[in-house]
Amino acid sequence: MQLPNHPTIFSITEEELDLDALLDSITLHSTGAAAIFTGMVRGVTSRGDAHETVYLEYEAYKPMAEAKMKQVADEIRARWQTIEGIAIVQRIGRLYPRTPTVLIACTAAHRDTGVFEAARYGIDRLKEIVPVWKKEVGPNGEEWVEGDYIPKPGE
Repeated sequence: MQLPNHPTIFSITEEELDLDALLDSITLHSTGAAAIFTGMVRGVTSRGDAHETVYLEYEAYKPMAEAKMKQVADEIRARWQTIEGIAIVQRIGRLYPRTPTVLIACTAAHRDTGVFEAARYGIDRLKEIVPVWKKEVGPNGEEWVEGDYIPKPGE
């Protein structure tokens, strides 16, 4: 349940992620803590044999992905009633090494009210249920990178 003054942002975008703007949009006058996770494109990937990544290509079916992002935000709110603001943003398109790809931010009045745990839950759950596809392109070819999660009925 989202309280009227507790902002929630979830989006799929091709735009550069603006941490300051996102944080401003989920910060209230009562906010004293923010926990932020940002995933980035690695130039060297250690999955299997270490190899160079020239760029990643992210794709998503926006309506479905954003609906699942809302589900993640709702789950965070159900588990941590102390969370004030939530931002869940996934970037799509061609992204090069050192580029932020995903941002999860949670705000709360204090650091010891679950804000760290909520942000960690947000990125873990996003990776589980939000349908975003990633193709890794390197000097020796390209490969679709698959996650470990297999959806259960109703998810």
